[in-house]
Amino acid sequence: MLKILPDFTKDNEKGVKKEAIHPMLLMVIVVVLCAFLTNIIPAGQYERVVNEKTEREIVVPDSFQYIERTPASVLQLLMSLTLGMQEAAGIIFFLLIIGGMFAIINGTGALNVGIANVLKKLKGREILLIPILMICFGCGSAFCGNFEEFLVFVPLILACCITVGYDSLTAVGIIFISATAGYAGSITNAFTEGTAQKIADIPLFSGMGLRIVLFITLEIVSIAYVMWIAHMVKVNPKFSGSYLYDEEFNKGKKIRLDNISKLSHRQIYALIAFLLGMIFAVFGIIKWGYYVDELAAIFLAVGIIGGALGGLKPKDICEYFVKGCKDMMLPCIMIGLANAAIVLLRDANVMDTILHSLDGILQKFPDSVMPIGMFIFHELFNVIVPSGSAQAAITMPLMTALADKGGMTRQTAVLAYQLGDAFTNIMAPTGGEILAALAICRVPFSKWVKYLFPLFIIWWLVAFVFLLYAASTGFGPV
Repeated sequence: MLKILPDFTKDNEKGVKKEAIHPMLLMVIVVVLCAFLTNIIPAGQYERVVNEKTEREIVVPDSFQYIERTPASVLQLLMSLTLGMQEAAGIIFFLLIIGGMFAIINGTGALNVGIANVLKKLKGREILLIPILMICFGCGSAFCGNFEEFLVFVPLILACCITVGYDSLTAVGIIFISATAGYAGSITNAFTEGTAQKIADIPLFSGMGLRIVLFITLEIVSIAYVMWIAHMVKVNPKFSGSYLYDEEFNKGKKIRLDNISKLSHRQIYALIAFLLGMIFAVFGIIKWGYYVDELAAIFLAVGIIGGALGGLKPKDICEYFVKGCKDMMLPCIMIGLANAAIVLLRDANVMDTILHSLDGILQKFPDSVMPIGMFIFHELFNVIVPSGSAQAAITMPLMTALADKGGMTRQTAVLAYQLGDAFTNIMAPTGGEILAALAICRVPFSKWVKYLFPLFIIWWLVAFVFLLYAASTGFGPV
């Protein structure tokens, strides 16, 4: 076993009760820490103007000034959860409907029987699930900017992984490691790449050739990593960082592959409704730019129609829906807490101060390694502004001005932003989506960090290589 791989076998001897910290408690600590920081970090503001191309407010470079402090009070700290949940209301209600929909379809028995038949046919070749699924999720992110939408697949992929002998960390990795690789290697992601290029005033989606190579490279290393650890877990289940948690919380999700019954006509109808709904949702994302509200409406319809076709009575549909919503309460609260931390920093006017400080450090980097400095800058700033489009509006005017001063192409600055906006999305505790996925799987955030860390280092090395290449070749246009 290579030493860079995380070894959880010793950890698994400690037991769940001794090792675990409740994920909600972890986020409460982060929120309280942010409230404390508002009393230490000076308040400051950049001037902002509306960018005509993006119709977003953007920062005016060299306009920063310190203002009167407005630290978070105890009342504001307590209010932050409510405000954080309000800001994330779209994602939260989307998750509730996802939970309800899956519970209804599960209530018909269609998903369990359908998945069992598929997995039985793949017996001995289960490892193929990982590259096939990761390529699909990666392309969804690279081309369409999908990320939050993938939460809908967590219960399904979790059941598949537990059934074939993998673990819940593999399930989360299949979805969100590939999605992160897609975001980092964005090809036609309008939310990040498109917004940043418009602000930098360079042709939309230009420089695609290098980004395609970047995306393929990141996908290959990511797939190899997930497959490698999944294989180790299958050989020795105790190697898994989530072994104890899967034994306690997820063992019941294993689908029995012996004596599998055939799908009934009603179950087939329910599955058809489920699959058609998924296909229509993907088509809507690509064709009409559907986001969480439209997708929630589709999945709600899928639950109701699928439940009815599957033979459930209206009362049963309602009961299963409520049960599914209950199962999603912890992920929803986690997302609210992640946003609460951001609300506290923003309302205390310290976010711009952090931005100004990071920008001051960045300006001291030599021109030859400036792209790497920009990348690290965005990785750090991404912790407090996880939204890609919001981060572009805040940081790209500063990065564009810095690129012009240092003789670096704006396209390289956009590439540094694109890479820096991606990786900490699933490493930082303010990443609401990854916290939600881990909460669904009942796995502590600390185990995820240990699982991901070696790949995180590999991602950074890949980013360094591509950024230095872009800088040395004058990656353009502009």
